[in-house]
Amino acid sequence: MRAAVRLLAWRVPVSVGLLGAISLAVYALLSLAPGSAERALLGTRPATPELIAAIRDRYHLDDPFLVQYTKWLGGVIRGDFGESLQTGEPVLARIAERLPITVGLAVYATLLILVIGVPLGLVAAARRGRAADRAVSTGAVLAVSAPSFAVGTLLLYVFGVRLAWFPVFGTGSGFMQQIHHLTLPAIALALSQIALITRQTRAAGLDVVGRDHLTFARARGLPGRVVWIRYALRGVALPVATSAGLVLGYSITGAVLIEVTFSLPGAGALIVEAVAAKDIPMVQGIALAAAGLTLLVNLFVDVSYLALDPRLRRRAAA
Repeated sequence: MRAAVRLLAWRVPVSVGLLGAISLAVYALLSLAPGSAERALLGTRPATPELIAAIRDRYHLDDPFLVQYTKWLGGVIRGDFGESLQTGEPVLARIAERLPITVGLAVYATLLILVIGVPLGLVAAARRGRAADRAVSTGAVLAVSAPSFAVGTLLLYVFGVRLAWFPVFGTGSGFMQQIHHLTLPAIALALSQIALITRQTRAAGLDVVGRDHLTFARARGLPGRVVWIRYALRGVALPVATSAGLVLGYSITGAVLIEVTFSLPGAGALIVEAVAAKDIPMVQGIALAAAGLTLLVNLFVDVSYLALDPRLRRRAAA
């Protein structure tokens, strides 16, 4: 517990500083986008001199850049991300409405990746150079080469339209219906990342296979299944946890095409709509929320290291 507190005391300020740097980059890049800020903020409304003046005053467009950014960041810290130019709703409220779908899809895909990828990696490591290893490696290459949106379209046509096993759009109501609706999108999102976890687990498994404690376990006559699950799996836990954090972060930010393909009303689809409508406050809010979630996932992975490896706990406590 003390080790986790010491780690958080160091990592939380670093993450907050990094999030601040990301917010500055997002604000600067959007301010440098082609076209006038007034025209983008006007949206479809008529460009009357009074309305333009009101917009310049509301968004502090006559102030220097750093003053504009400071005022915007102050509102963000207070929970005020502005209002959507499309609907007039608060940006934070729309993100809070859409984000759970994206997070649920990302978590579902990550669970599929771990449940499938880790056992396949261990099987490939245990049968190095054999037919099973070659089959897993070939499948991993094919999976990582398949674009997620193309896989999604194929799954949608085969299992949604032709076989009618899964719904082709929407999220359903209730936990089981949501799982049913998100299964195909999660598979499409997970397929290429399963290859990453499989290859990482195989490499880590090959690294631990010759260590003394595995040799001693085999010498005791323990079955191979027990040796790999009880001993080898612990040895690959740290690199797999690192890869899982990367996969979850990618799944959160990379769900845009999947949500559009399967007509899911998540944050990915929302940012596509916001970019198309030049809804600057919405784009800023979603980008900052995605960055915050990614940093939170990385922080969780760092803390999980302490639970997985007692040596790191002792080192952090010291």
